[in-house]
Amino acid sequence: MYHRFNENKYPSTNIKMDIFEKHIQVIKDKNYQFENPEEFKKKFNFPKDEKKILITIDDAFLSFYENAWPFLKKNKIPFILFVSTEPVGKKGYMTWDQIKEVEKEKFAYIGNHSHSHEYLINLSFSEFKNDINKSINIFKSQLGYNPVFYSHPFGEYSQKQIKFLRENFEFAFGQHSGVIDVNKDKYQLPRFPINEKYGDLDRFKFLIDLSPLQFKKINPVDMYLIENNPPNLIVEFFEDQKNIRSINCFSDEGNKWEKSNVVFKNQKLQIIFRDKFLFRRGRVNCSLNDDGWRWFGIQFTVKTD
Repeated sequence: MYHRFNENKYPSTNIKMDIFEKHIQVIKDKNYQFENPEEFKKKFNFPKDEKKILITIDDAFLSFYENAWPFLKKNKIPFILFVSTEPVGKKGYMTWDQIKEVEKEKFAYIGNHSHSHEYLINLSFSEFKNDINKSINIFKSQLGYNPVFYSHPFGEYSQKQIKFLRENFEFAFGQHSGVIDVNKDKYQLPRFPINEKYGDLDRFKFLIDLSPLQFKKINPVDMYLIENNPPNLIVEFFEDQKNIRSINCFSDEGNKWEKSNVVFKNQKLQIIFRDKFLFRRGRVNCSLNDDGWRWFGIQFTVKTD
């Protein structure tokens, strides 16, 4: 997941173009194929032996159009560009004409990123629905259709919101790190956020070599923490997962990243949190070495007053 390109005053969401081009070259050097979003949509439910890389860009900043788009177009690299409809045409953002120019290429896909890009979890359910419906109507007016792909602003959502999104989209992407596999929820798909701090080449090479750490289910189902902070987190794995007791998890409750306290029973992993999650978003990342590194991440959203 990328955002800005060559907007160096925003390091937390920016990537420099020379580094981005090196990322693309690393993917090619490792002989990984780029995933076309159309193929992703058609073949999601089929188990895959081959790894592919899906590029996504959030927010449709003008810096994407001016800097990354010419490179991606020249090299015909497929991607999804997630657009929030409210800021389109405003300073620093792409216009509808520019979005339509991108959209007409067969390898370029547009995704819905809400209307306002507000903290939608803070809205009433009625306000949330109105925001999404407004974006859908604008997409239909401008492009003739509503995209099948959706990206949760800030990676935040509740299960009630997910239920509504299922009625209007085929896939939804979050901002928790991980590798997509056939067992992942189509409306809580992980991505690795890439920026100046987390986009250095060594880390990037590590990330794209990762395999999915698959699991049957996670409790709690709802990642929106209202009163259950910290949550009682239990992850149930498949029986054929090797080396599962070698798993390492790290979490940032109490605003401090530390190794998590874990308890195993059968194929279930319970994480005993040390403290409440204090920021509005809490994260857990787990990995294990099984003929190469496997990874999954979780993002909680904490109710704020």
